Amino acid sequence: MKTVVAVLTLVALAACGADGAPIRPVANLGLTVNQNGQLATSCNVGGTNGTVSLNVAC
Repeated sequence: MKTVVAVLTLVALAACGADGAPIRPVANLGLTVNQNGQLATSCNVGGTNGTVSLNVAC
């Protein structure tokens, strides 16, 4: 239980920006159509604080 409280405290501290710049969510969604009329989708989600970015392609 103490571990869970400690982790949640660290997450809340990082989210509010008390230890530095807050992490801003980033999303990039794409939709393309090829010559055959087929649709292709792409997405990229993550977060950035200005100097460090973490993105996951889905």
